[in-house]
Amino acid sequence: MKSAELVQHEPSYDNGPGKFRIGLVTLSNDYVTERDFINMRPNDDVSIYVSRLLNTPQCTVDTLGEMESRITDATSLLVPEGRLDVVAYSCTSGTAVMGFDKIESLIQQARPNIACVTPLTSSLAAMDLFGVKRIAVLTPYIDEVNTSIANYLEDRGKSICAFTSFKLAENEDMARLSAESIFQGALEADRSDAQALFISCTAIRAVDVIDRIEQKIAKPVITAVQAMFWQSLRQAGSTDKVSGYGLLMES
Repeated sequence: MKSAELVQHEPSYDNGPGKFRIGLVTLSNDYVTERDFINMRPNDDVSIYVSRLLNTPQCTVDTLGEMESRITDATSLLVPEGRLDVVAYSCTSGTAVMGFDKIESLIQQARPNIACVTPLTSSLAAMDLFGVKRIAVLTPYIDEVNTSIANYLEDRGKSICAFTSFKLAENEDMARLSAESIFQGALEADRSDAQALFISCTAIRAVDVIDRIEQKIAKPVITAVQAMFWQSLRQAGSTDKVSGYGLLMES
């Protein structure tokens, strides 16, 4: 460099990557949500920024409540100097235990006034879109967590005609549930008088089989990750439709 001339090239700027920016707060032992969000992106206009919060190996009512103290810090790590359009908190059962208002408040401590979505509230919005009142439910949870999910849904006007569960307590076991097992469990969970099938939990790979299930049962299938991504897109301002992941993503 002794003889080289140092020249400064004048930079130019745009708004950075991502016309629609989604912040995702997921759990430290979540193998699924980040992958599913990326796979379901309609195009490169949608950018996903991820932060993780510490979670225990077990999924119980007590352990779900322990996440409350970590949500704000996890949110604060999402491109802290950059623009976000929405923040999604990726825990269905955690939403049932803590409540949406609490989660929104904790997220907005780090990102004031930002739009917030959760898997459970997004799933309810999807049910309302389809005019669904009566549902069948499939979850991976143990009974105490199932009770929280059922109560949350019923308190918001949904009638549950059948509730089916794999009854798993360990998050690692949930991640290892095969797509075929989820498909067969969904067929078992469905009932003729259900207007839709709701598959709870962001830890399981339910989006992989939504289309197959819908083709078999001829009604909408709403899953936690699918609904949360759908509402995240809409809150961010994207109206793009995505094929391959059920009727909701084509709405």
